[in-house]
Amino acid sequence: MDGKGSQIHRQPDAILLAGPTASGKSALAIAIAEEFDGVIINADSMQIYDGLRILTARPDAEDERRVPHRLYGVLDPADPGTAARWRDMALIEVEAARAAGKLPIVVGGTGLYFDILTKGIADVPAISDAVRTRLRAVQREEGNTAIHSRLKLLDPEIAARLNEGDSQRLLRALEVVEETGISLDEWHRKAPTGPVLEGPRLWLALTPDRQRIYERCNRRLDWMVEEGGALEEIRLLVKRGLDPTLPVMKALGVPELLLHLRGDIDKEVALDRVKMLTRRYAKRQMTWVRNKMCEAKTSSAQDLESLKEEFFPFIRRFLLTSGN
Repeated sequence: MDGKGSQIHRQPDAILLAGPTASGKSALAIAIAEEFDGVIINADSMQIYDGLRILTARPDAEDERRVPHRLYGVLDPADPGTAARWRDMALIEVEAARAAGKLPIVVGGTGLYFDILTKGIADVPAISDAVRTRLRAVQREEGNTAIHSRLKLLDPEIAARLNEGDSQRLLRALEVVEETGISLDEWHRKAPTGPVLEGPRLWLALTPDRQRIYERCNRRLDWMVEEGGALEEIRLLVKRGLDPTLPVMKALGVPELLLHLRGDIDKEVALDRVKMLTRRYAKRQMTWVRNKMCEAKTSSAQDLESLKEEFFPFIRRFLLTSGN
């Protein structure tokens, strides 16, 4: 059978597609959605925000019109968001797609999102406004060095894993241990809780050559800055006077390009820094895929047609055999 998905897939099915940045996930997700009557659900922690379409490589407006896209650009940049909140929204979108007889396709590069969607999340207590406000003021006024130093005293194990440039994780780890007296690692070792994705699901993972990914990231960043309008996106964020500790202000490339816009560093220096950070990010993503997606159907193909040739027969068999 070579018909569309409405003819072959059953309501509980879902596809989870992960891979590193610049690996072609978005294009493949669109192709899958067109072939199998699907709805694409974002699992990227930065593409969920409005205002950074170019710098986060979010699908463009034409792509979003080709097939249904959900949870792209739905949060205001001033909204701090949380992984658990994304999970709740994603589950709603999955059920809405299933209710409409369509195939949910969850796609992104944020490993934590896939983890909590399928396994739940540790029930870490909420951080009080007093602790959050105080520590963000420290970070804003004294920098990450002060946060890192404090974390070394209270949670040396996590502090040893994080460098001073990892602003968001440093702050999160220190907030948790100051609020609860318990390391974030200990909380994560507790049994996960909360709703998770139910029903048959097919894991797909892109595992391209690392050097090819690095080259793609470099070319894409050059285009974003020189032609795509990434600097204007950042200028618009700055005009809003957003708190610099917000996730969107820590998005990959924003702090470095902001330094350039302020005249603190040359554009070439900023681009070199962002390229280095992007390579590190892609490497972490590839490590997560290798370690956490052992059950996935993988492909190292470099072009969309080859990916379709590898994945489509596999998806079709899954949809025909996974039913109720």
